[in-house]
Amino acid sequence: MSPAPTDLTEKALMIHRRLCGVYGCPIAYFHDLDPVSELISSLLSHRTRNAESGRAFKALRARFDDWDSLIAAPTEEVQALISGVTWPELKAPRIQAVLRAVQERAGSLDLGFLREMPVAEARAWLEAIPGIGPKTSAAVLSFSALRMPALPVDSHHHRVAQRTGLIGPKVDVGPSHAALRAQLPADWDAQKLYDNHEVLMLHGQRCCFHRNPACGQCAVLDLCPTGQARTGARATRETAALHP
Repeated sequence: MSPAPTDLTEKALMIHRRLCGVYGCPIAYFHDLDPVSELISSLLSHRTRNAESGRAFKALRARFDDWDSLIAAPTEEVQALISGVTWPELKAPRIQAVLRAVQERAGSLDLGFLREMPVAEARAWLEAIPGIGPKTSAAVLSFSALRMPALPVDSHHHRVAQRTGLIGPKVDVGPSHAALRAQLPADWDAQKLYDNHEVLMLHGQRCCFHRNPACGQCAVLDLCPTGQARTGARATRETAALHP
């Protein structure tokens, strides 16, 4: 049996290695959008299933020749196009307002200049715009064609991090971004940080369910206080033996 991790960094790295073994790292990026398109996609995805937010994004792209046209469109039309997402009545005006703010601050709807900034500075630039929080700023930098080393944290990632004790039970998704990034090596590139997000997210989707997590099938059970409490010490010892 491997010795128990002595600190959160060691534990975070052990969880990363284990889950990469399960889900297969490096993980291919799921798309290659320009950063403004990624911004819109991320805003649509909040509290919404990927299939629904994807349909809404495609509907916007099909309707508007460019994102400047979306800003100028009647908000009711935008809302109708994204009606399948959660809270379309809030997201339609928010997307238009965010794009308008980007246009005013950057001089155009082009965020390519963020690539020249340090990650912390680029995230601060984005988060200065009302409606853009830590998850969205990280998603724009990481998931878009910018491919910058930022760590997004979604609800699945956050749940796994809480249950394994990487963050406390009262740490919300927003503050968790800085805490979880600080546990990982400062020199990790964009791919490694993307892998970390993806494996924790996938684990939340496929094993560490919101209700009735499949602790008996979990590759990090011996590292998870929540799973240990649910299953008992025997299963924990068996997991540690299988995943040194």
